[in-house]
Amino acid sequence: MDPAAPQATPSLDATAAPSAAPESAPSPSLDATSAPSAAPESTPPAALEPAPPALMPRVVTVKPGHVQPLWAGHPWVFQQAVDRHDDGIEAGDDVLVADPNGKILGRGLCAPKSAIAVRLFTSRGTEAVDAALFRRRIEAAIQLRRAIGLPDESDATKTTGYRLVHGEGDGLPGLIVDKFDDVLVVQLGTLGLKRREADIVGALVELCQPRVILDRTPKSLAKSEGFDVDGNEPRVLHGELPDTLSFHELGLRYELPLALAQKTGFYFDQRPLRRFVASVSGGKCVLDAFTYSGAIGLNAAEGGASRVWGVDKSEPAVLTATHTAALNGHAEVAAFEVMDANVAFKKAAADGGFDLVVCDPPKLATGRKVSDEARHAYRKLAAGACQAARTGGLVAICSCSGSVSSELLQRCLALGARDVGRRAIVVERLYQGGDHPVPAAFPDGLYLKVLVARVEALTP
Repeated sequence: MDPAAPQATPSLDATAAPSAAPESAPSPSLDATSAPSAAPESTPPAALEPAPPALMPRVVTVKPGHVQPLWAGHPWVFQQAVDRHDDGIEAGDDVLVADPNGKILGRGLCAPKSAIAVRLFTSRGTEAVDAALFRRRIEAAIQLRRAIGLPDESDATKTTGYRLVHGEGDGLPGLIVDKFDDVLVVQLGTLGLKRREADIVGALVELCQPRVILDRTPKSLAKSEGFDVDGNEPRVLHGELPDTLSFHELGLRYELPLALAQKTGFYFDQRPLRRFVASVSGGKCVLDAFTYSGAIGLNAAEGGASRVWGVDKSEPAVLTATHTAALNGHAEVAAFEVMDANVAFKKAAADGGFDLVVCDPPKLATGRKVSDEARHAYRKLAAGACQAARTGGLVAICSCSGSVSSELLQRCLALGARDVGRRAIVVERLYQGGDHPVPAAFPDGLYLKVLVARVEALTP
């Protein structure tokens, strides 16, 4: 970390009040009173259809000191940043967001009872959040993936599975679309998106021509946002329910059972780590902790590892990883076992250690603040991983918690290594792949961090 005094740069946290934040933004003006006071106070129709576009959007006005991040492009208006709003706003409505002087900062979908009051979809007050916007944004997302080489049809690196739409990164806050070859899996993260489900599905069918579209919005998320998910997961929005999610990534073939339901079904965000692991695994012994579907370990095998041992507490995950190893001709090199990661670390250390240890746990810090319990958990995992690595070997430790900074993860790694008489030297840093884009004004979007370190013995 740079020891120099912090520079006076504006904060990009929408909840922060930067001292130099302007009280108004250089954007088109629309007086907050221009939303007619006599606008109908109607409730949403039973089918949760969007309000008619002819109605003038109501206005949410932010407090002084909360303007600059939104003007710069941060897509979230937090509740504590709201000064006032027009009457009659319902959850999921398309609303305008204005500064204290009535100048428009953007337009988005409102969630009055959520910690994020408005998610901004556009900085233009004249651009409605409608079917045309969803089509434009999804088409732009497709073009962005093509620009970074997705899909990839070359034999050695064939990739037909990736994230097609990444919420705020693609200008569609709350919307996730993962592509598994000709099957799309979506998550609708807000009531506003749920009300516009037909528009989203219509755009995806037109632009992607998928065989199937599945909805894997978690019921817990839906409940927290004020809507219900009907039926069992996944719901079929288009086509017929498939037996598996089948696709290629980096030349490997996967056939995932629908019952394996972490996120949308696969961790596409870790593609950079899988590529790195393949590049350094030649002739090495590799331990893949929290292996899930075995993807990291199998990329090690694909890269020429002499031995791969993957562990996970989930029996269905281990069965899937074992099947995928056989599917790709790596059953003799890669073995997967139901086991707790900490137990595996101790066993590995007792057996002489591994050349590469990957520790990719589930989210350990769920809030905006990192608890002492989460810090302790990362430190303990770092200690176990360092102990499981041979002297001179590599450890990769990961965090998918947005609230865990790279600096905090590095501190946990340093302390964990020291706890077991080791020293960790960071040699590589990795993040989520390019199909998980992050707007420069939205640092919250850079949630995945990976530190790769060489493990050395402490010197006197």
